[in-house]
Amino acid sequence: MTRTILIEPITAQAFAPFGDLLDCAGDPDKIINQGMCGRYHDRATLDFADGRAGISLFRAEPRTLPLTLDLVERHPHGSQAFVPMSLDPFLVVVAPDTGDKPGTPRAFRTEPGQAINFHRGTWHGVLTPLHAPGLFAVVDRIGDGANLQEHWFETPYTVSD
Repeated sequence: MTRTILIEPITAQAFAPFGDLLDCAGDPDKIINQGMCGRYHDRATLDFADGRAGISLFRAEPRTLPLTLDLVERHPHGSQAFVPMSLDPFLVVVAPDTGDKPGTPRAFRTEPGQAINFHRGTWHGVLTPLHAPGLFAVVDRIGDGANLQEHWFETPYTVSD
């Protein structure tokens, strides 16, 4: 059996049930640095239990499409933001929670210059750059205890354009 997920363009509204879309849409909230910089203020809800926010760097191998999706994961104790360190789009896979397991996944492609923040407990695919270098700044929970739950699909999905 083949189950296919078509990639959608990401929008703040479509992504809202899963997290925050970080971009510079609209006018900046304020102009700073002697008028040379627009500040787009407080674009993500960081949410950490029993820990603190930390910034790590991830270097992930680029993936090709179509992509086999056989695993999603979630972090019950903290949100997780992925900020690309290049202007390349990347793939974002999410799934609603349906009674402590993931429902039908959705796939989004970001635009250059966009980042995302997964809400705490959101089922999501692994970091999926589509272009090298695959370098991301990641803001997530640093703390004791397990903060990773994985779900392997009995029948994988295929993610494609």
